[in-house]
Amino acid sequence: MFEEQSIVATLFLVFVGSALAATLMLYSRQALIIGFIVAGVVLGPWGFDWVSDTRLIAAIAEVGIIFLLFLLGLDLTPQKLVVLLRQITLVTLMTSVVFCLAGWLVARGFGFSQFESLLIGVAAMFSSTIIGIKLLPTTVLHHRHTGEVIISVLLLQDLLAIVVMLGLYSLETASIALLDILRPLLVLPVLIGIAFLLGRFVLLWLLRRFDKVHEYVFLLTLAWCLGIAHLAHALGLSHEIGAFLAGIVIASSPIALFIVERLRPLRDFFLVLFFFALGASLDLGGIGRIALAAAVLAAIMLVLKPVVFRFALGRVAETPKLAWETGWRLGQMSEFSLLIAYLATHVHGIGADTVSLIQVATVLTFIGSSSIVVLKFPTPVAVSDRLRRD
Repeated sequence: MFEEQSIVATLFLVFVGSALAATLMLYSRQALIIGFIVAGVVLGPWGFDWVSDTRLIAAIAEVGIIFLLFLLGLDLTPQKLVVLLRQITLVTLMTSVVFCLAGWLVARGFGFSQFESLLIGVAAMFSSTIIGIKLLPTTVLHHRHTGEVIISVLLLQDLLAIVVMLGLYSLETASIALLDILRPLLVLPVLIGIAFLLGRFVLLWLLRRFDKVHEYVFLLTLAWCLGIAHLAHALGLSHEIGAFLAGIVIASSPIALFIVERLRPLRDFFLVLFFFALGASLDLGGIGRIALAAAVLAAIMLVLKPVVFRFALGRVAETPKLAWETGWRLGQMSEFSLLIAYLATHVHGIGADTVSLIQVATVLTFIGSSSIVVLKFPTPVAVSDRLRRD
């Protein structure tokens, strides 16, 4: 009973605090996401310490990310995904190198070691799947190609991030194995094959057979999403990649639009928890030592990423308007940057200031990028009625 009351009390603080902070954000014409992060900082261990254990919230919030990627997959058919990945692969690799080099230069300029600077540069390579997609309208016809390009870039970045994290894990365990690093690329075709076979011969058959029983469709969809996500994790990939693939498998089904509408509130519930946990988990103890470096790194990423994406996408025949919008929407660091920082805490030669720098710079780019996108482009959480699109 005590544990149940503790969870209820924690959720009460999370959602009341987030609602109050979100209200202030609306009055100040800022993104709601910023309010959720601020609420986590204020109520978390470095604030009033009313929510002291953020691990449970973070674990629950991961489900929101899984649902988010599943919904993205539902809006992207396999044929279009193959075409886009073929077009975007070179763009993703080239831009990642530029961002890594920029992060490395900033870190070296502030006196970090070669190894620490390389880690900071790697953390700067990635853009946030959650920010990029949460602020993208989900209506079927609005900015459809923009969404497809963004999803393709983020998917490839996710694969790169998994390889990086496996490399860090190998350094931590002092057992670098080429097979472990290449495993994601080797098992991905296996996961795709299993998912498409199960989807075509089991899931879609059941959906066609019982599509009039909405409760069953909702339950079966949740089981499918979480099942493929868990299978991906068991094969050494991320839950997010599995959920994204699960959505793609049924994207061509007429039931896809119904599923999107049913899961959207559930997704938003978990994403509030994610951003609150992000704010609450920030280590602000040594922020004074890295504040300037984090601010410089964040500012450079916020300016550099839109420009680099604009010219890189322009080279593959995308329109200037789409290229600029994609660049602004991907103009931040990533939740993978935070995961890389967490793994680095156990690697010899990586100091606490390096980890804090990555964390603070990532959050600063979250705040800056989401503010720019909300004020400049159509989003589901726009303050302006003219830009609000769901």
